[in-house]
Amino acid sequence: MATWAIGDIQGCYDEFAELLDVVRFEPAHDRLWLVGDLVNRGPRSLDVLRRVRALGPAALTVLGNHDLHLLAIHFGGHKANRGDTFGDVLAAPDRDELCDWLRRQPLLVSDDALGHVMTHAGIPHIWTRREAQAHAREVEAVLGGTDHVDYFRALYGNRPSRWDDGLAGMDRWRLITNYFTRMRLVDVDGGLDFAYKGPVVHAPEGWLPWYELRARRPLRETLLFGHWASLEGHTGRAGIVALDTGCVWGRTLTAYRLEDGTVHRVVSRLPRATAGD
Repeated sequence: MATWAIGDIQGCYDEFAELLDVVRFEPAHDRLWLVGDLVNRGPRSLDVLRRVRALGPAALTVLGNHDLHLLAIHFGGHKANRGDTFGDVLAAPDRDELCDWLRRQPLLVSDDALGHVMTHAGIPHIWTRREAQAHAREVEAVLGGTDHVDYFRALYGNRPSRWDDGLAGMDRWRLITNYFTRMRLVDVDGGLDFAYKGPVVHAPEGWLPWYELRARRPLRETLLFGHWASLEGHTGRAGIVALDTGCVWGRTLTAYRLEDGTVHRVVSRLPRATAGD
């Protein structure tokens, strides 16, 4: 049995299928961990969702910001952006079933026996593993409950941008969601910068990659994340593994085996472009 974690697929179904072949994935005894952003930017979001859902318990995925964007359109009434490419999902006859399945996926997945924890964007240094898991479960209960429509209507926004234990309601849930799905740069107090998406070397003064501060307060588990394609799979920090290697931007799609750290990649079929959100 092998457990493979795969970086942001973002509708790149052909590369996803090829990578499963490369690692010889067998759903009868292997397991997949997917770091979120199953959809958008790439050409075949619908096929990705259908295949992952069909894998049942053989696949675990966390929610990414693009997955939440799809759900905010479907449940919250928001409009699609000009660059969105999940119209195939929104027009599909099984749209309701797929979106209902997707909203019930977690923000954080962990396995103590394997010694790994996974979220889409990371875990900020201001939270312990136990606190992060509790915050994730809090929002997951909203996503899976009867208040999910109100949540998606009010999801978008950059405020608040700094954690406070006294936060309540949608302000609290929005910030938890943003830490898990949008975080890149933070300050020493855990404040979030939402503007910068480029290489770390050009980060604005006073802001650091979240994993630099996380490394000063390391988790016991190896932390897997995606979301930040311009890192090109490198953090330079032991125990913090970046898996978004920019498939949708014409680079590669990466699989990492939890049991021993083996890595496989397949080359994107899309034209190379500057990595974005």
